[in-house]
Amino acid sequence: MKYFYHFLLIFLLGACSVNAQQEKGIKGSTSWLNNWTEFRPNKKDYGEANQILAGSITENTKLYKKNVYLLQGDVYVANNATLTIEPGTVILADSDSAAALIITKGATIIADGLETDPIVFTSNKAKKKAGDWGGLIILGDAPTNKFGNVSSVNYDLDNFLSSYGGNNANANSGILRYVRIEFAGNKLKDSGNYNALLLAGVGNKTILDNIMVSYALGNGFEIYGGDVILSKLVSFKTNAVDYRFNYGAQSKIDNSLAIRNSYVSSNTGSKCLSVVSYDSKSEVDLSKKQTNVTATNLTFVNDSEQLSQDIAKGLVKEAVYVGENAALDFKRGVISGFSPAVILDDKIEINGQNLNNIKFQDMYFNFCKGNIFTKNNPNNEDLESWYGNIIFFNVYSQSDNLETFVDFSNEKRPDFRLRLGKITASNNQ
Repeated sequence: MKYFYHFLLIFLLGACSVNAQQEKGIKGSTSWLNNWTEFRPNKKDYGEANQILAGSITENTKLYKKNVYLLQGDVYVANNATLTIEPGTVILADSDSAAALIITKGATIIADGLETDPIVFTSNKAKKKAGDWGGLIILGDAPTNKFGNVSSVNYDLDNFLSSYGGNNANANSGILRYVRIEFAGNKLKDSGNYNALLLAGVGNKTILDNIMVSYALGNGFEIYGGDVILSKLVSFKTNAVDYRFNYGAQSKIDNSLAIRNSYVSSNTGSKCLSVVSYDSKSEVDLSKKQTNVTATNLTFVNDSEQLSQDIAKGLVKEAVYVGENAALDFKRGVISGFSPAVILDDKIEINGQNLNNIKFQDMYFNFCKGNIFTKNNPNNEDLESWYGNIIFFNVYSQSDNLETFVDFSNEKRPDFRLRLGKITASNNQ
């Protein structure tokens, strides 16, 4: 079996400046995680609610920091209304009613927090756990690959109010910035779970950056179609998939992070990134644009303290999955501690045409049991030969997380930027 073999670049890393050392994975001269993120959300006391949000919001409405709000049941922002949320506002979601906030097509949310005053959606329970409530759903009129271009979210919601999709790639559903979404992903009545944040048919004028999802029982970030631009996202200890793109999404995601743990992952389907064009081919129009994701400077890390043992026990899965008829251009990423790093759907024929649509370039693969495989096929020589070509500048290494990242073990303010100066790459498995 061939492995990534072009490690001659490593000797250059020690001479790099601090900024240059952060070229792979999340980047910044300082850690952009400081101030607004929370890695111990169960230890936070947000106080008691003094206002209730329920039913439908059909007029422009503003939520204020001075109040603590209780979100009850399915709350729809409808009738082209705008919901504005002041920086620092806390919304407690009622676990008994599996509360969810739905921004319907044509409506807008302006949740524009500050680095020092983020907006928080969290469980109302004293002892919070993943899946306490539903999640946040934003529905727009940007294109999908569905027949007729319009569909509805199958979340036990009102069919009329849960529709999404259209022809406006430039649609604007508002702003989510410096927002935390904690303990979402309640189980649905029929099957599956809510996602912490679902963006369905959302257009590229919507601002989506500095958003943290923590302890989601479903997927962290789910994107159905649309044309979204995502930056500085964090998915922390999500049970299912951290970032899932589907139904013809034309998306760019940059400078974002997923931290997984072997013991809070679903035993089916858990991974950091899933890029697919459909759940069933019969759902979609193959003459339309299929899912196409450009991903730059992402860091995917498994924070297990006994990673080798967890991999041996089968508790660790792949970091990235790419489905049939989907495209991924992944550059300058870090994938650390998975088994293996990447799996391609077994329906994808391994040839130059298909692999040109699935790119991995300037990547740092660390402490993974294998690099890139086709599903159910242990022989990956063709893939190793292709992606190991010097033109892709991919690097393979074996190093523990403490050596790999700037401040991995800091519980309050971890720093997951790559510490390249202390990494010694090797071609040994």
